[in-house]
Parts: sequence; C-alpha cells; structure tokens
Amino acid sequence: MNDTRDGWILLLDDDLLVTQSLGAFLKEESSWNVALFNRPSEALESLNRQAYHAVISDFLMPEMDGIAFLGEVKRLQPTASRILLTGYADKANAIRSINEVGLYQYLEKPWDNEDLLMVLRNAIERSRMIEELDSRMRRLEETDRSLEELRSRLLKAIL
Repeated sequence: MNDTRDGWILLLDDDLLVTQSLGAFLKEESSWNVALFNRPSEALESLNRQAYHAVISDFLMPEMDGIAFLGEVKRLQPTASRILLTGYADKANAIRSINEVGLYQYLEKPWDNEDLLMVLRNAIERSRMIEELDSRMRRLEETDRSLEELRSRLLKAIL
C-alpha cells in the first residue's frame, strides 16, 4: 500500500485494455480512488463533478488529443498534476505539452508499474501541497484585508 490516502486519480485512454489493466493495478496496489474513462468528453464531464489530484491522459485519441485534454484539465482544475501517457517517444510533443499544459510528467507505454506508483504518489503530494499553499495564501490575503480595514478605522478614529 502507498502512504498517500484518499487521492483522486482520473485516467483517460481510448484503449479499453489500458484503462482496465491500469485501473485493476491501481486498485490492487493503492488506496486511491481511480476514475476510468475511454472518451475525453466523459472525462471532461467528470472534471466538473469531482476534484482530482492527478490526471493521466493518453496522447493519441480519436476525439481529442491528450495535450488538448490536459489543457482543459489545467483550466478546470489547475492544481491537478497532469501526466501524459504515450506509446510514442516524441520529444517535440513532450516539449509542447510541458509548455502548453504545465505537464507534471511524461510517461511512455509500456509503463513500469513501480515507476508509475512513484509518479502518482509524488503527483498527489504535489497537488495537495499546491492546494495547501493556495489555502494559506487566501487566508493571508483575508488577514491582510482585515488588518487594512482595522488600520483604516483606527486612522479615522484618531483623526
């Protein structure tokens, strides 16, 4: 078992065998919640209902390529770690995806199960850290606003 409990992972691949095998592996080897999709449109609908810590997408799919899909993930859930899974070792697309969608990791098929688990552990932890940082920043901004209001009221009272 891994040490990152209750993580949410979305897996999108147009190959049913890939989603089934990866889903079964992750269910057996982790405590994460894994949502499996074979169509980008269904995965996008799920992004509107559920927050994910990590999103893994195949690169080549008929309906939408993985870079375009992960771009939507970035827009809808910017703290989710985005991972591109591909059977094609294409440096140009890897660079494009890193630049366009803030890719967390680029994995090639066939994947190594232990490497995949490590990448997902780190991806979930990264997303949680970003969420915590965002939360602390919001609290700090609220405190700053409150202090500014208090300062303003004190100045009015003094003057």
